[in-house]
Amino acid sequence: MTMPLLQVKDLSIRFGGIIAAEDVNLSVNPGENLAIIGPNGAGKTTFLNICTGYLSPVSGTVHFMGRDITRLAPRNITRLGIARAFQIPQLFLEQTVNENMLLAITARHTSLSTIRPLGTSAFRDEAADILSLLKVADFAARPAQELPEGTRKLVDIAIALALQPRLLLMDEPTSGVASSEKFAVMDVLVAALATRGVSSVFVEHDMEMVTRYANRVAVWNGGRVQKSGPPQDILDDPEVRRTVIGH
Repeated sequence: MTMPLLQVKDLSIRFGGIIAAEDVNLSVNPGENLAIIGPNGAGKTTFLNICTGYLSPVSGTVHFMGRDITRLAPRNITRLGIARAFQIPQLFLEQTVNENMLLAITARHTSLSTIRPLGTSAFRDEAADILSLLKVADFAARPAQELPEGTRKLVDIAIALALQPRLLLMDEPTSGVASSEKFAVMDVLVAALATRGVSSVFVEHDMEMVTRYANRVAVWNGGRVQKSGPPQDILDDPEVRRTVIGH
């Protein structure tokens, strides 16, 4: 049996009287795109924050590739192979797309507190390859603040891939993107992850996005995983339709 890439066991966290996670058990397998759905306040983003070291649980463990990462710092988790993309792209807006990429690649190789040039030939070639993979190479010389929202999202994913992750966690990857562009953005994103052999977990509210792009769906409700399984089975489930989807 293949070992899960990410495995969460008996995870619990509370904020005062609010239960964000209670005895959660969930795994992510190599090559999988797992969608997490659920009502607002169900604990979905909290789960991503725990897995990336931004929050520590009251109890339970998070293992990545067999290693306990439960209370490691975010930077150490990133170096082990988990990258994160937030709802709002985390870009240096006044810098060009290429400069953003070179900063990420340099940070992977060394501390940015060390004075060294960003523009080595190898780094520039790597940046160009990743931008081409995400189909945003034409924007390399543009300041990030000038980019359309869909392009910003793809550049944000390009920066995440520059960290060479095995797993990418995304919070609503097409949030803020025009409806007419959402599927085009996700088509490029998912194809790029497959090319690089990167598994993903993404929080999503759009059920059509879930149906198209997830291999498996986990329903988060009241701090617990209510159900998990193939997208169509989950979305056709009467209880899920009543408590999560709303019809």
